[in-house]
Amino acid sequence: QVQLVESGGGLVQAGGSLRLSCAASGSIFRINVMGWYRQTPGKQRELVAHVTRDSSTNYADSVKGRFTISRDNAKNTVYLQMNSLKPEDTAVYYCKMEVPDSFSVYWGQGTQVTVSS
Repeated sequence: QVQLVESGGGLVQAGGSLRLSCAASGSIFRINVMGWYRQTPGKQRELVAHVTRDSSTNYADSVKGRFTISRDNAKNTVYLQMNSLKPEDTAVYYCKMEVPDSFSVYWGQGTQVTVSS
């Protein structure tokens, strides 16, 4: 059974930084895309950033230049370094991993990020 375990969320003042981590455990191989999404109450979950196995990245316009996504394939782990945080970054952040070979998509349980003004 595959599980994604997230860590690193919390409360931070505007302008501060946080680093999120998401590690996959269980029988999971050849993860293609790893990504981070976020959701606030009453809104749809939105893409924050994703990174492919060959390290190609894509970011939401709202986080470009402030957030950096990276991955460690040997550890099946994806990271999100968040700098210059703003109150509008407040959300529950979810990691996602896709394994095309098995047509599988996995989600983490979510971690709360709160940015105070």
